[in-house]
Amino acid sequence: MMSNSFDHENRDSWYFGAINRQEATDLLMNEKEGGVFLVRDSASCAGDYVLCVKEDSKVSHYIINKIQNNDGVKYRIGDRTFPDLPKILSFYKLHYLDTTPLIRPASKKVEKVIAKFDFTSKEKDDLCFKKGDILTIVFKDEEQWWTAKTSDGKTGLIPVPYVQKLEDSHSPVDNPRPGSGEPISSLGAQSEPGRRSQIQRKLPAHARVKQVRVPNAYDETALKLEIGDTILVTKTNINGQWEGILNGKTGYFPFTHVEFIEDDT
Repeated sequence: MMSNSFDHENRDSWYFGAINRQEATDLLMNEKEGGVFLVRDSASCAGDYVLCVKEDSKVSHYIINKIQNNDGVKYRIGDRTFPDLPKILSFYKLHYLDTTPLIRPASKKVEKVIAKFDFTSKEKDDLCFKKGDILTIVFKDEEQWWTAKTSDGKTGLIPVPYVQKLEDSHSPVDNPRPGSGEPISSLGAQSEPGRRSQIQRKLPAHARVKQVRVPNAYDETALKLEIGDTILVTKTNINGQWEGILNGKTGYFPFTHVEFIEDDT
């Protein structure tokens, strides 16, 4: 077994962001030795984390609760409390969890995606790209926003619904996706990048709801969304809150909860 001399202060090496339990399990099961680990966001409780560790022939998932009180923020794992995440990792370099201490962070897999649409934004943290661009995922910050890098080294946030995974066995040149290489009537003026801040689409246009949303009861401007609903999108805003009409009511909703109906012209 290799020595556990990893840098517990190097967050980029061990924090994997918003990957889910199954992704973490699959990743760690591919590692040869026990004690390989990663830290991910908890899917069930916002603000909490999960320490995932390969132990023998299984992967254990230890919840880390974020506790906020008058003394500031602390982190609890089991019956122990620590001031921050690196201190937890430092402690478990020397102490066993179940069958092993922490040896090293899991290897980060290089993941590439291909853009399904153009994305332009005036936000300085966002990464603009064109349909068909190949991007490398740097970090999965949130469920709907990831940090990515272009082939020329530019880095920024991208909206996940605008891209799809690029399978290693598929070349976008050898296997063009349907519609690639030909103009799509619902995608507009490609010759004017930046002219609009979202997908270049003629509005109004219909979109299908793919994620349930129950708005705050006191927010009269927000639309309640059910999977399969069809919204008439009337306006796209750079802040990600789009405007539309659903069941006769006009209101706002997050663009990440819908996808345009492709045959809608």
